[in-house]
Amino acid sequence: MKIWVDADACPKPVKDILFRLAERIEIMVTLVANQGMRLPDSPFIKLIQVGHGADVADDEIINMCEAGDLIITADIPLAARVVEKEAHALDPRGKVYDKNNIGQILSMRNFMDELRGSGVETGGPNSFGQKERFKFANELDKFITQR
Repeated sequence: MKIWVDADACPKPVKDILFRLAERIEIMVTLVANQGMRLPDSPFIKLIQVGHGADVADDEIINMCEAGDLIITADIPLAARVVEKEAHALDPRGKVYDKNNIGQILSMRNFMDELRGSGVETGGPNSFGQKERFKFANELDKFITQR
């Protein structure tokens, strides 16, 4: 199993948790991003920098991941593609996406996108804080211990 990170919008505290995990259990963590970023010097952490454009990083993750891998992403359409490929998806806020919930989550996301497109103010997510970091760390730990 490998861990793939949709890294451009991934919060730094989540990356830090993943970096520590990579070293502790010697698991490969690959960040996929449109821009360069500094990473710890580790044989278990790498960056794949892709070109700019819509879904370029998402397509790279889908092409590289395999069934059973874990993908860290807040991108719901990417999470749906991951689940379809029989890999696992986890939001940086600790929400697990799976075959039982991804259809409903994707439908709600599309509905909210339509509302925003018609000019309705829907607000954005709350700021990322200690609560979200803790929930992510707990879900990640559950996932790793089950493997």
